[in-house]
Amino acid sequence: MKSERAKVLHEILGRPIIHYVLKTLRAAGIDELTVVVGHQEEAVRKAVGDGVRFVRQAEQKGTGHAVRQCERALAGFDGHVVVLAGDAPLISYTSIAAMVETHRKVGAACTVLTACLDDARGYGRVVRDEKSGDFLRIVEESDATDREKQIQECNSGHYVFRAADLFAALKDVKSDNKKGEYYLTDVLALLLARGRRVGTYRAEDPAEAYGVNTRKDLVAATNFIRWRVLQQHLDNGVAILDPSTTYIEEDVEIGADTVVRPFSVIEHDVKIGQGCDVGPFAHLRPGTVLGDGAEIGNFVEVKKSTVGAHSKAKHLSYLGDATLGARVNIGAGTITANFDGKSKHATVIEDGASTGSNTVLVAPVKVGKGARTGAGAVVLRDVPGGETVVGVPARSIANGTKKSGGRRK
Repeated sequence: MKSERAKVLHEILGRPIIHYVLKTLRAAGIDELTVVVGHQEEAVRKAVGDGVRFVRQAEQKGTGHAVRQCERALAGFDGHVVVLAGDAPLISYTSIAAMVETHRKVGAACTVLTACLDDARGYGRVVRDEKSGDFLRIVEESDATDREKQIQECNSGHYVFRAADLFAALKDVKSDNKKGEYYLTDVLALLLARGRRVGTYRAEDPAEAYGVNTRKDLVAATNFIRWRVLQQHLDNGVAILDPSTTYIEEDVEIGADTVVRPFSVIEHDVKIGQGCDVGPFAHLRPGTVLGDGAEIGNFVEVKKSTVGAHSKAKHLSYLGDATLGARVNIGAGTITANFDGKSKHATVIEDGASTGSNTVLVAPVKVGKGARTGAGAVVLRDVPGGETVVGVPARSIANGTKKSGGRRK
């Protein structure tokens, strides 16, 4: 990756790579999760969060060595163990479930997920008996012969093992290879030599085998996951006018008949109602909630704010830590100045209120129901319902004269 950051911490759609692996395992019904950590251990622990067990690999001596560190943590466990690579985010929960089911059905000691790739460079190859087609072994590319490198069926790095068979075989794995590492793949050959059954399950989508090893791989993985996310919204009745220029992260809810226009960015933890209009060039950040029929337009950024039903912010605005009621109109260039250098503060704009172009609302501040601000107003104090304020600092207009604004919070 040519980076100081651990590979599994590089992000896809705003989440670290390892997030997708753990999320997929949980979706497959596996909730007892162990993460082997080594390089940048503390950063990985922080990114993964709670709900998992961590096992430390003090020295990085290969995949077999990594898995062997889990033996003590799984002492006494006599069930099945799913082993996934933390840098392979495209594996699906359906493939994991199918692999586990196949493994149990045939009574295998190990089942490996394989895939046929057009370009297999960098992947371990699955070697089979030429007559029977039975699995024989996996050979890493660095140890493969020229003939073996022509094999297109590859190891995905995803397995199911019987726990007892796995740890018994790991004790006999040697590091007599070009890398001097303990390969988890060597366990499969050892199990076969002991008369145990090793099965395979081939992924329907070859992309599920892809791991992230380079920046180019990261882009490819991002595009796969991004399209999956977009496809889900399209299937749910959302109109995404140009998917190739639209960026939507996971954990976004969008109601039917909402239109998302080109070059829009919607980050995670955003909720958008039905019949909304977003973009072009809109940016919705985490914590944003749009009510039904809300409209967010050109070069408008919304962060941790609620925009009520049929409210509009169409041009060149920033709404941060704000709560807008229904049918509010935000004039071009309006911003909520929510940060005073130390803390964030809230802005409230009640139903039917409107702001003039280039209004600055200096939080904490409240604009009452049906109130208005004039163009260029800098609002430092609450604006009572139904009143209009103009100027710098903004003051109320009544009967053609100016009077002091509302009381400052």
